[in-house]
Amino acid sequence: MPQRHIPQRTCVACRSERPKREMVRIVRAPDGAVGVDSTGKRSGRGAYLCLQPACWQTALKRHALDKALKTELSAADREALTAFGAAQATGVVGDERQERG
Repeated sequence: MPQRHIPQRTCVACRSERPKREMVRIVRAPDGAVGVDSTGKRSGRGAYLCLQPACWQTALKRHALDKALKTELSAADREALTAFGAAQATGVVGDERQERG
């Protein structure tokens, strides 16, 4: 039986390619709002980051998310993404992708 295709995505910070379910999608919605897309299905321009704290810091420091999303992140967006990245590192945020199986 042939193996099922597993979608691969590239982290905008470290440029490593991993399965889509191991990454977090950041999306710029059509109205310009930037946020974390936990389902991976929100409409808008998306960029992927690894779960590693270093990738979140690098992406925000080097403006990799700004470039990938083709927008300038506001201070509030940066704070929210920094907080989410820190919560992911400490395991505070529930990982919904594992529940979907």
